[in-house]
Amino acid sequence: MEKPSETTDVLINLAGKSVDCRYTEKSRNEIYHSRIDSTRVLQEAVDQCNHKPKIWLNASSATLYIHSETQLNTEENGIIGDDFSMNICKSWEQEFFKVENENIRKVALRTSIVIGNNGGAFPKMKMLTKFGLGGKQGNGNQNVSWIHITDFCKAVEHIINNKNISGAINITAPHPRPNEIFMKNLRKAMKIPFGLNAPVWQLEIASVLLQTETELLLKSRNVYPEKLVKSGFMFIYPSVEKAFDDLIHKNQNS
Repeated sequence: MEKPSETTDVLINLAGKSVDCRYTEKSRNEIYHSRIDSTRVLQEAVDQCNHKPKIWLNASSATLYIHSETQLNTEENGIIGDDFSMNICKSWEQEFFKVENENIRKVALRTSIVIGNNGGAFPKMKMLTKFGLGGKQGNGNQNVSWIHITDFCKAVEHIINNKNISGAINITAPHPRPNEIFMKNLRKAMKIPFGLNAPVWQLEIASVLLQTETELLLKSRNVYPEKLVKSGFMFIYPSVEKAFDDLIHKNQNS
């Protein structure tokens, strides 16, 4: 890999195969190597630079934390678990922080579900809701940690400009919501009066047909952005109500 530009002050790495797939052995290998190898290769390239970037932001994921409906996971007290997805995240961050560069501020972005109209999970959520399938998934108690795409971009800019932020940081809105409430708010924003619930057995069948994993819907990601809030970051869309209102209204007027 060619080394980054000698005039680069900010390096952002968001590379990684999508986890929206079946966790076959092939997919697991691709998920792992697309994250760890890209981080390692970038480190090798940075090491060759005479003028190194001042800050390096590397993707991570809020799925690092355990499934919890009650434990609110912050950077300080969050409980990190031990399964395929969580181990991927641990290896990812270990590779990122393995090399310490004295003059490079490294930040691992433990990002939750980013909701926006131009890709990711949100367009699929809207489509299901439109066709009457926007009820709760499973028992609906699993918490959904999320962030509006505008706040995600704003948070990245905030981190770049705030020299006191380093290490791992949760990139998520401050108010996670149970899946049942999350979907209820989406139906309300879309003016859809009802939504059929999807029990676990239906989700298991659907996940095979759609070549994905139920973990993406059923894991309770109960995450709070403590470092971001304490650093003075102000969310434009701190609640799902405001986020959905903006995204649905913007989509209708586009």
